[in-house]
Amino acid sequence: MEDLDAPIVAVTVYADRARVTRRATVALPAGEHRLSIGPLPLGLRRDSLRVGGRGPATVLGVDLATRRQARSTDAQAAELEQRRRTLAEEVTALDGADAVEAQRAEFLTLLTQRAGGTYARALAAGDAAPGDVAAFADTVADQLTAGHERQRELARRRTDVTEALAAVDRQLHELGGKRAPDRLVAEVTVQVTPDAPPAGETGPATGELELELTYVVDGARWEPSYDLRLVDEAVTLTWFGLVTQQTGEDWPECRLELSTARPAVTASVPELSPWYLDRVRPLPPPVPAPMPMAMASGAPGNLPKPVAPAAAFGGAERSRAAKSAPVRETVAEVEQGIAAATYRPARPVAVPADGTAHRATVAVLELPASLDHVTAPVREPVAHLRATVRNTSTHTLLPGPAAIFHGSDFVGSTRLKTWAPGEETELALGLDDRVRVERKLTRRSDTRATLGSTRRREVEYAVTVANHTPRAATVTVLDQLPVSRDEGVVVRETRLDPAPAERTELGELTWRLWLAPGATGEVTLGFRVEVAKGVDLAGWRD
Repeated sequence: MEDLDAPIVAVTVYADRARVTRRATVALPAGEHRLSIGPLPLGLRRDSLRVGGRGPATVLGVDLATRRQARSTDAQAAELEQRRRTLAEEVTALDGADAVEAQRAEFLTLLTQRAGGTYARALAAGDAAPGDVAAFADTVADQLTAGHERQRELARRRTDVTEALAAVDRQLHELGGKRAPDRLVAEVTVQVTPDAPPAGETGPATGELELELTYVVDGARWEPSYDLRLVDEAVTLTWFGLVTQQTGEDWPECRLELSTARPAVTASVPELSPWYLDRVRPLPPPVPAPMPMAMASGAPGNLPKPVAPAAAFGGAERSRAAKSAPVRETVAEVEQGIAAATYRPARPVAVPADGTAHRATVAVLELPASLDHVTAPVREPVAHLRATVRNTSTHTLLPGPAAIFHGSDFVGSTRLKTWAPGEETELALGLDDRVRVERKLTRRSDTRATLGSTRRREVEYAVTVANHTPRAATVTVLDQLPVSRDEGVVVRETRLDPAPAERTELGELTWRLWLAPGATGEVTLGFRVEVAKGVDLAGWRD
């Protein structure tokens, strides 16, 4: 069997898997040959393996075999595993050295205890001088002090080595399947039938084959991410693809494609089954279980789950932009299919199997936007900047997080839903403090209950909106009337000035104010609540 080097030349990434393509060129003489292509990741889907190519040969069969190995052959994984073994051995050696120092200290302490009695008797008999005792004590103290210092140094070294070992463990964890020692190999059997050599040439005829091996692996995915940049009244949407993979093999710089197809979804057309209605039928009484023989004979038994304020945009930023063209970004080529699209980034991208995200620019779209402001001062007296944007591109934008910028200033984040071509959507672009909103209680009156009468509570609110932006602004003001859920509580509106543009049965009111630069608009809302005698009012708020 001949080992054949077939590097990765293309990868197509889906939402939850990837299709990998390897390619190799080999010249073979006429006859049958068995070629081994690998190593391949263990997570390979066996039913997805395909072999094709070009050349004067016929593929007779393809098999997958497992090569059992003592250690991983991946260079990065092998280096880290060796580093981990070295650090683990160093920790063991430090623990051993610390144990020796502890035994030394214990021995010196025991020696001092036993020598104390001996020196006491020698001093009493006059056989030893006090200086000898002091010298012995100093020697033991020096050795104990030196031993404690060595133990402290060992503890410091052990801490450093343990931290380094933890860092290596984290790196190994990121490698995922690359740590597995076993690998798969594809064994391809081909029958080569080359053309006869030209006249005058001697030697066996050979045929040049280009073999292409494709397979699908789990542990890979890509997800969209967006930048939304507002300049004047246009939104620049930059679409990124974040690719991560832990398949067990690194992807070199090659042709990388991002596909919106969803191969995990069952390809079937939905069918309806009959929808039956019936009366509720009582369940039949339970049938008593037969009595066990032991109980029949008398034996005992067992009973049966605020976005940051927007900075001012325009001004000096636009004047600088007018002097020099902005930096351009490369975008991916797109191939539109019947139900999905495939995007090919402009440059090759290498994606190692360590789980880290690698970003590629998919598209940059200039989308016209209609700006307005929305405020609900009954909740919070602030104005939200909103853009109504139509997707004028041919791209179906997938759901994903989006960062919001006003010019070059980051002001917050949001999340896009699936956005089809031609579809309009509303984008929240953060708070705009240049539109000031105030809601005041201007009048309130309560009447006491009398015999046979109702209690009344009447209020009136004034909402003031001031436009301090340098351009005209359309401000949508949202407020509400309370809605009664009991016949003993009646709500009557007393003043709505101006008349709301929209209202719902749930008491929601909508006004639209057009304000010139520096202008102020006002909305007045008044209502009365009548409560029948003996009814306690719940749900009131000022």
